[in-house]
Amino acid sequence: MELDWTLLDWTEIGIATWDTLRMLGWSLFFTVLFGLPLGVLLFLTSRRQLLQNGWLNKALSFVANVLRSLPFLILLVVMIPVTAWLVGTSLGVEGSIPPLVVGATPFFARLVETALREVDRGVIEAVQSLGATRWQIVSKVLLPESRPGLVAAITVTAITLVSYTAMSGVIGGGGLGDLAIRYGYQRFQTEVMIVTVVILIVMVQLLQMLGDWLVTRVSRK
Repeated sequence: MELDWTLLDWTEIGIATWDTLRMLGWSLFFTVLFGLPLGVLLFLTSRRQLLQNGWLNKALSFVANVLRSLPFLILLVVMIPVTAWLVGTSLGVEGSIPPLVVGATPFFARLVETALREVDRGVIEAVQSLGATRWQIVSKVLLPESRPGLVAAITVTAITLVSYTAMSGVIGGGGLGDLAIRYGYQRFQTEVMIVTVVILIVMVQLLQMLGDWLVTRVSRK
């Protein structure tokens, strides 16, 4: 099959790329905003930690595990009424952000919990012995000491969100995924499919490179 690259509408591809970046930016912002405190709470309420609470920890873990176990495409469909109620539409960039956040937040929270577990317990106990409050331990010890792990967690989450934004095109979520489905799949324009895949690969590579560079920078401090 011969490819006809003259069929490509680069203006539309540019708009779709920008829409994907908008979805990624806003969903990553809200994922970190909600996922960071959730991850901290999961860590603090676990066994032998500052706020040890078995029932609360199990409840939070259950909710996080349920949301993580749902395939993202199913979550997109299930959340259509909620998304429409929250932002007024279930389509386009705005309609994609709520399910993106709900899908990525528990995933990010678990990565945050893992990063916090890497902090040397001896450091925490030393600060406790000096009379530091729980808030001081979290803000002055746990979060600063786990910065490389947190940056790596944000990087992994951002890359996961790129794939999620592509999947949101199945329900008209906009962006490159929507473009690939409408033109590449439904209209059999293989050229569009190839270009969208290449752009997504480049996006992921750039995010990984940026994340690795940031991890190196914060690890030196």
